Amino acid sequence: MGYVEDLRKIVGHRPLILVGAVVVVVDEHGRILLQQRKYPKGTWGLPGGLLELTESTEEAARREVYEETGLTVNDLTLLNVYSGKDYFVRAENGDEFYAVTVAYSTKNYEGKLEADRNESVQLTFCYPKDFPENFIGSHRRILDDYVDHSL
Repeated sequence: MGYVEDLRKIVGHRPLILVGAVVVVVDEHGRILLQQRKYPKGTWGLPGGLLELTESTEEAARREVYEETGLTVNDLTLLNVYSGKDYFVRAENGDEFYAVTVAYSTKNYEGKLEADRNESVQLTFCYPKDFPENFIGSHRRILDDYVDHSL
């Protein structure tokens, strides 16, 4: 059981501040790796997740990308940190939290792309003009910021 699950046993559904990391993985054609997630059902987002105790945001970003995609990311470039009242989430199970998300990008990765079927419906590299509509809100903001600053 992970840190967040252990913490939820103590505090129930009350709001928490949770820190996570995501990675904008860009291939040699300028396409961005997207993950269609099982939860929230069918939404698209970036590979990433919450920190475990003792992890740095960089370590969490690398671990989550590997777990969810099978890819090992090497160099990470800090894009931004997203936090505040606009990042409040109420999960389907009633859990509430304020997300602090550290966003990175990389073009330096290796491995065979393979979705973790526990968390993902599918993975795909996509050009920004072809992004699907049904996005996790904060991930869409991160992608928009990345695209705006990389062109």
